[in-house]
Amino acid sequence: MTTDISEIAGILFDKDGTLLSYDESWGPVNREAARIAAAGGDSALEERMLRAAGMDPVSGRTAADSLFAAGTAAQIAAGFVAAGSPLAVGPLTQALDDLFVRGAQHSVPVTDLAALFARLKARGFRLGVASSDNERSIRETAERLGFLDHLDFIAGYDSGHGCKPEPGMVLGFCRAVGLLPSQVAMVGDNNHDLHMAAAAGCGLKVAVLTGTGSVATLQAAADCVLDDITGLETLLPAGLPPA
Repeated sequence: MTTDISEIAGILFDKDGTLLSYDESWGPVNREAARIAAAGGDSALEERMLRAAGMDPVSGRTAADSLFAAGTAAQIAAGFVAAGSPLAVGPLTQALDDLFVRGAQHSVPVTDLAALFARLKARGFRLGVASSDNERSIRETAERLGFLDHLDFIAGYDSGHGCKPEPGMVLGFCRAVGLLPSQVAMVGDNNHDLHMAAAAGCGLKVAVLTGTGSVATLQAAADCVLDDITGLETLLPAGLPPA
């Protein structure tokens, strides 16, 4: 953690499980992804696809740090193929990307994101989203939920900054907004987010419990664990000069 939390001037958010309630937003989408991968209505194969990607087909819960929780569309597609999907990785990746964009229309925010981002922006923070989803899905989600205009940076797995847990998305955010990594708080619900933050040298690594992670799975890699992102408003400095 940074020695002085008042140095934090930028916040980079993960999307799914951090800005969006994971199970409510992605449970139905993940089931549809398994149906696509099974390619033909084989219920036993669909169940195998779900388990391979980290979702319990009975409870609907997704395991922390699993493919569904932290993987890109390409990584999920490769996992499906390894588990027996008859489709090739390339076409399956494209089908999943298209599904994830459609799924953005039904995502459930953890709070009023437009209002929260407006308040954080008014306090001078530079704001970004870094997700393992594709960039188009991130933009559509941000536009639908009313916080797109408050963002200074957006990175998906296909934006050219690499994938989590590599540091590229954080470093891209720093270049875009003119900050050092030590001035950035990374906020996420999975260890991929926190490991990316550590690799980049972020000043603050914040875990939230609105996704697939738990205190037990997150506390070792996090500087602090919050119930949800609204806790940032009291955690971070009272105010900064306007950006």
